Amino acid sequence: MKVVAINGSPRKEGNTAAMLKRLTSRLEAEGIETENIHIGGKKVHGCTACMTCFEKKNNLCVFDDDGINECITKMKEADGIVIGSPTYFADVTTEIKALIDRAGFVSMANGGFLARKAGAAVVAVRRAGALPAYDSINHLFGVSNMIIVGSSYWNLGIGRDPGDVSNDSEGMQTMDILASNMAWLLKKINSD
Repeated sequence: MKVVAINGSPRKEGNTAAMLKRLTSRLEAEGIETENIHIGGKKVHGCTACMTCFEKKNNLCVFDDDGINECITKMKEADGIVIGSPTYFADVTTEIKALIDRAGFVSMANGGFLARKAGAAVVAVRRAGALPAYDSINHLFGVSNMIIVGSSYWNLGIGRDPGDVSNDSEGMQTMDILASNMAWLLKKINSD
């Protein structure tokens, strides 16, 4: 079993990364293989609804120069997917929005390969606006027929400067419970 965690923060070692590291370290302690991918701060193409993915049906987006196809391939191969984003103007970063749109389209064009995978949104926030970002990520999971994994609270952590989120004890506990829930679900799904 494997979970891929995608970080859409421009800060490679910021609060989103700290939350994802906490989550993936707990998943690994549960025997789940993890891989962290950082796409934040990279120039990415948004989806243009060109429909080439529906024509080619090759599990890839037509734009092949920005790392999103690597993410799509890793998402296809994984049992669980975690997408993390800081809150930018009450929503996800442009990198995560590009990933959501393009991965969603490519999955639909290729038989819905994201279906029945476990998905979890993780959001870092300074003060407010985390829930719209959380919802945006979960929209991908919902429309892709995925199983959304939750915790004891929304999967978010509060902090401004890099590392501040580590002082949010409730946010870190939420990551621990999220990891436990995701590990439990993946083990149940794979127990056939």
